[in-house]
Parts: sequence; structure tokens; C-alpha cells
Amino acid sequence: MRVLIGYDGSDCADAALDDLGRAGLPSKAEVIVMSVAEVWLPPPPSSSQTPGNVREVQVPDEPIYDKAKARAHEALKQARQAQQRLQTNFPGWQVTAESASGSPAWEIVARADQWKPALIVVGSQGRSALDRLAFGSVAQRVVTEAQCSVRVARGRIEEPNTPVRLIAGLDGSLGSETALREIARRTWPAGGEVRLIVADDPLTPSLMGRIVPGVAQTIDESNRAERRWIEKLLEESAGILRNSELAVSTRIRNGDPKRVLVQEAEDWGADCIFVGSTGFSNRVERFLLGSVSASVVSRAHCSVEVVR
Repeated sequence: MRVLIGYDGSDCADAALDDLGRAGLPSKAEVIVMSVAEVWLPPPPSSSQTPGNVREVQVPDEPIYDKAKARAHEALKQARQAQQRLQTNFPGWQVTAESASGSPAWEIVARADQWKPALIVVGSQGRSALDRLAFGSVAQRVVTEAQCSVRVARGRIEEPNTPVRLIAGLDGSLGSETALREIARRTWPAGGEVRLIVADDPLTPSLMGRIVPGVAQTIDESNRAERRWIEKLLEESAGILRNSELAVSTRIRNGDPKRVLVQEAEDWGADCIFVGSTGFSNRVERFLLGSVSASVVSRAHCSVEVVR
């Protein structure tokens, strides 16, 4: 499995590294940890490849570039620190440290387009106050633009060795089924749980609808049919996880999935919410992604994985 990790040395970035221990990832993986210096530099020369598993931004040795050079060196230092931390926590992983220059979100997405990882991991907030105020200068853009799955990681305050708790948001789409199958194929510690959630928004007749003969009955029949479909969906979805190590429970909650999933995760103390991305073309998806997945990413108190 290939995993690309965006790292900026912030507390949220460190939490994202620690969160990987509860992500069900394999013991063998090829990982790039990447730090981006927010400076604009000419493309590095071909000699920028350093020996070993480190790729460094090269900055011309001129006074005008002194400040940029310091930032580029700091970015590489951060990436190496994260590399060491990951190699300690995951001795079976092959971890490479890289630095780049430019916009962090675009550099991460561009590297992913080139390297084709299965998963990108980013922290929920960056180092600056602006990042905390306007969520998504990095995380939200990566979620929206990346062609692969993205995990926006938040550390959860917990007792040591507590079982993993996951939530999967289901809506019957191919995207939500893909997210469910991703959960099923990962390796989870014993005692973990997954809760399958469907948000139901039943129809309600208007005042006129209640007066007109047959309308209320038609709506009631439609709601009952929808309920039967949801129950069947949950039963089939639970079957996909039958061979996993996770204990499976199901819930039907009334309301908007954007709020239902976040509230359920907070009430239950979930580690991560898994959601599928929309099934539109890339251009339309970038415009419409906020309908559920990006909204959950921005509101949740736990990690969120958007699965493609």
C-alpha cells in the first residue's frame, strides 16, 4: 500500500501521525512524508536527489534566496523528524522524507498525481491562525482535489489501548459501498467496533397534502418502502463486514447526514468516520463534494476518511 503524508510540524500533524496506529493500515507499506515550504522557487535541478530515502528542495546559493533556503531546510528537517517517528512506530514501513516548495495543498495533490498513492493523510489544521480560522487551506483542498482517498486526521483523547470505534455513513451509492469495503479489507485490533449509519429523511405531507384525499396515504406508503429499503441496505452492508475482526452494529437516524454522522460520532466517541466521495466527474465533484463528505470533514471532532 502506498501512503502520502503531508506534514508541517504542527500539533495536528503530529496527531495525524499517531492516528495512523488506529487506521487499520498494513504492517508493510511504502510511505512518503512530505513537508512543503511556502515559498516560490524555480524548479529544482536534477541533482536535487540526495542519497538514501530523502528528497530535498535545492535553492540557489544567492543572497536573495537566503530566506527561502532557510524555509526549505526547515521543511526537510520537519519531514525527517516525521520519518523517524513513523519508522519507530511502524518498523515494517519503508518511509521516505521529501520537501517541496509552493502551495502545500497543490504540492501534495501534484505529488499524489505523480506517485499514485492509495491514501493521502493530512492533519485537520495547519500551523497558522488563518488555517485554524479558515479550515481547509490545505486539508479541504486536498480532500476536494485529490484523485485518491484522503484521511483528515485528528487525535482523539482516549484511554490507552481502547478499542477502535468506526462509523460508516451509508446511502446505497457505489461510493459508500467502496468505503465499506475499504473498512473490511483493513486489519483492525481485536475488540474494534463499526457502526453503520443511514440518515433517513422521511417525507411529511404539507397542510394541503393532509387535506387532499390520498396524498397522506401515498406519502406514508413511500416512507414505509424507503424504510424497508434502508433495513435491507444495512443488512447487506453488515454482511460485507462479516469476516472482519470488527463488531458490527447498525443505526437508522432521522435527519441530514451532514449532521447525523458528526453527532453520532461525537456521542459515541468514534475514532473515524468513513464516507464515500460523490460519483460525479472530477469537475462536478470539485463543485459538489461539500454536499456530505467535505461537510463532515470540516465539522467532525474525529478523523474522517473520504474513500474513492
